[in-house]
Amino acid sequence: MDANKGCVVIAGAGPGDPELLTVKTAKRLQNADAVLYDSLVSADILALAPGRADMVHVGKRCGDGKDQTERQDAINELMLDYARKGVLCIRLKAGDPFVFGRGVEEVRFLLEHDVDVEVIPGISAGIAAANLFHVPITERYRTSSVVFSAGHTSTCSLDEFDAVVALLRQGSPLVLYMGLKNFDIIAERLLEAGFPPDFPVCAASRVSMPDQQLVCATLGTFRALTAISPPSSPVVFLMGEHAVPVTADIL
Repeated sequence: MDANKGCVVIAGAGPGDPELLTVKTAKRLQNADAVLYDSLVSADILALAPGRADMVHVGKRCGDGKDQTERQDAINELMLDYARKGVLCIRLKAGDPFVFGRGVEEVRFLLEHDVDVEVIPGISAGIAAANLFHVPITERYRTSSVVFSAGHTSTCSLDEFDAVVALLRQGSPLVLYMGLKNFDIIAERLLEAGFPPDFPVCAASRVSMPDQQLVCATLGTFRALTAISPPSSPVVFLMGEHAVPVTADIL
């Protein structure tokens, strides 16, 4: 990269636990001039940035009542402004930038404007949940593929979910992000498609944080189990015939 030009680093902060942050992202943060960070990035991770750095919260969530296209446009312009100043700007995203993180949109924008950009992977919440809660999403002789899907599109609809249902029917476990709001609709579609009410559903909330929680239920029991104490956002679902904690297999 040209040392005389500004640079934007689009980095994944992982699921939340600062110890799961990559070494490379930590090093970039320590040299940052500006950090544009998402809502779910922990304070401990943000503390790695030097005191001189501009810290700008640019968090966005579907359903917060704000125009997400306009907000993304504003983020793009902020990154471009910092790059044109010739400084190091870190665009810090929860999870992994290229897993439902709109990272590819930001890379395209920056490249179209001749900005040097580096992308650093992060541990996505679905991968972290599978590991931390011992829920297999691939396993030799059982499952050789896995589906990652969002529980809504940019308009919070489920127009594309039928394709996911077809893959799930073929035996691929489903890692479902942002699906809590639409879970009742999702469960209804799966039941209508012929999945049994006892089809396993695991809901992992606040993955890797001290108060992380796993709810193990089924399509038919999830709402009843969580009616009194709903899981805290963010939630990622692990669904599949064999997508249950390994301890359940042992017992």
